[in-house]
Amino acid sequence: MTTEGRAGWPKVTRVPAELRRLLDVDRAQGKTVGFVPTMGALHEGHLALVRHARSIADVAVVSIFVNPTQFGPQEDLARYPRNLDGDLKLLATVPTDHVLAPSVDSVYPEGHATTVHVAGLTDGLCGPLRPGHFDGVATVVAKLFSMVGPCKAVFGRKDFQQLQVIRRMTADLDLPVEVLGRPTIREPDGLAMSSRNRYLSPADRERAGALVEGLRAAATAFAAGERRPAELERLVRDRLAGRVDRIDYVFVGDPETLHPYPGAIPAGCAALAAIAAFVGPTRLIDNAELGAENP
Repeated sequence: MTTEGRAGWPKVTRVPAELRRLLDVDRAQGKTVGFVPTMGALHEGHLALVRHARSIADVAVVSIFVNPTQFGPQEDLARYPRNLDGDLKLLATVPTDHVLAPSVDSVYPEGHATTVHVAGLTDGLCGPLRPGHFDGVATVVAKLFSMVGPCKAVFGRKDFQQLQVIRRMTADLDLPVEVLGRPTIREPDGLAMSSRNRYLSPADRERAGALVEGLRAAATAFAAGERRPAELERLVRDRLAGRVDRIDYVFVGDPETLHPYPGAIPAGCAALAAIAAFVGPTRLIDNAELGAENP
């Protein structure tokens, strides 16, 4: 039984054109729209984004759509958690005005042939390891922005590469959207909140703490004056060694271009420290902007 339509719950819209019509009426009355795109399986990290959208806009909108085009053939699309009723229950506490929960066919109708590709920012980090992933992200977010219309869109900084790709795409396509990044929300033990954390066994959950320990080590060294990217990366890898099952990458570089610095990190510049690693069968990512935060 669905909880859609229950008193006090967000209005759920399945048809994108209907949501756009409703929001255009709001905008015609001078109201602003805050938008949080999600794939559902919501947790406190998502709710923090919705609260921020609620605080900066008159109308809060959340999309819940598990986007198939950003999953590779060997990735976890089939087992990605889906619980619309649970998500709506959480969103009712914020509160949220509208939830867009479209079908795959309404987002990618028969004959769909356009893909958005953002060059440069997708060359490293997760890009080569997940071919087509960021094309899927950029395409679906561009479509969601079109469905919602002019708005302030709020994203978490945990998916830092995704955030930078979306910022670039939005600017390059002159979309009427202000893209805002918000700090990563963490569990009491420091682990970055993620829908995939529920895949971790208790033992794996304990081992996953190595990611935040590595970032803290890099942040502490950076604050003490260390500016050699290779040394900062070594500090992170030392914390991961023997605790994670596979490291996809450890990166310290330019947070704007997502490219390595050619030498030492220049004085006065921040640096992005980013990790992707497997703990058991679960791929986790995390990051910190050195010089700006210590997770």
